[in-house]
Amino acid sequence: MTTYTIVQVAAIVVAGLAAGLFYSYDCSVINGLGNLPDKEYLSAFQSINRAILNPYFFMSFMGSLMLLPVAAWMSYKGGHMTSFYYMLAAALLYGSGVFGVTIAGNVPLNNMVDKFDITNASAELIQAMRQKFEAKWNLLQHIRTYAAILAFIVSIISLTKRS
Repeated sequence: MTTYTIVQVAAIVVAGLAAGLFYSYDCSVINGLGNLPDKEYLSAFQSINRAILNPYFFMSFMGSLMLLPVAAWMSYKGGHMTSFYYMLAAALLYGSGVFGVTIAGNVPLNNMVDKFDITNASAELIQAMRQKFEAKWNLLQHIRTYAAILAFIVSIISLTKRS
């Protein structure tokens, strides 16, 4: 197995892990959290936002950001032009639709909720915070889920286009 193949497969695996994380969150966590009362919703979100910052998450989240463009570059350098275009598309989808949306949208919202003092806030302030946060965060979550899934699919196709 060549270094190029190892990098390409590694990129696809971490992209798949990231897509699976975002997909499972969309399928279950959003709905489960959405059923909670306001105070519990915000408390649970604070806990999840802190818990997700771990090596397993960063391996797939940052690994995809790094390995997809490296695999694209290696495809280009190896003369696998069709594969290159697919890997480039996967890298761009992931870089903008997952990483970009996360950094520009979800992280600022996460930080806003993280700084919110639930313990000392009134029921009205808690309700207002949830209304300010939930719909926007969920929309951004859907966008990065679709982008991650598309990046994964396109990167898989690149394997079949190595000529």
